[in-house]
Amino acid sequence: MLETTQNTSVATSSDAELLAETAIAVRAASSVLRERFGDVVRYRTREELMEALAANDDSVLDILRPRLEALRPDARWVTEELEGGALPAGEWWVVDPVEGNVDHLHALPEWAVTATLVRDNQPVLTAIHLPLTGETYTALAGGGAHLDGRPLHVSGTEDLGLSIVATSQARPDEDEKVVRRVGSSITEMLLAALVVRVAVPATLHLVNVAAGRIDAFWQFAGGRADLLPGALLVAEAGGRISDAEGRPWTLGSESFLAAAPGMHADAVATLSR
Repeated sequence: MLETTQNTSVATSSDAELLAETAIAVRAASSVLRERFGDVVRYRTREELMEALAANDDSVLDILRPRLEALRPDARWVTEELEGGALPAGEWWVVDPVEGNVDHLHALPEWAVTATLVRDNQPVLTAIHLPLTGETYTALAGGGAHLDGRPLHVSGTEDLGLSIVATSQARPDEDEKVVRRVGSSITEMLLAALVVRVAVPATLHLVNVAAGRIDAFWQFAGGRADLLPGALLVAEAGGRISDAEGRPWTLGSESFLAAAPGMHADAVATLSR
């Protein structure tokens, strides 16, 4: 899956029209999230945090889910954002109603709404909307990646020492082994790259890779909803997608790397140390 610069296509001619309608649906659902944004949402317990996260999710899904189900009535729905692994055959909507939900609660600007259609475990199309900027990123398998209709291209950087790279934390309760691997990878990249950015969510880094603003993003672990949208976007913008050791990335991979082609090999070598 997405191991080359272009997704070997599973899209059909009608998928371009479906992508346009998906983008409209994502933008419409995002408006309620924009209205909920403002002051920091305080919570004192894990239970209160989960309730606040769910309230944000539900506010978006109340609008988005009926619209997507109307567009593709036979497509099934992935309900758990943090789940990974392969999906059963057929079409699935992989949706993150608030990618960067914790940021939203803390009045930070890095959050988005995403919807990706997966067909037989291949991402076919994705729409990513950033309500605070009004930007909509879209990608269609075999049809390129765009920002508000303008084509996107990854950077031409070939020197890791001159590059800006980024990573993200897949989930707050990650296994200790994964946490230590993340820490050591950041150290290696701090020694090798020009600048290392560390923040959530993954999708916001990946739109920057697709737009050529940063040169690579990596993550250990992760779910379908936080990696699939950006993976398709970067691949269609001409980037390389693999795991951290350079092998083809799949929904079952334990790591993820998206990079400009000219520095992919150096990024793999650095993360494999």
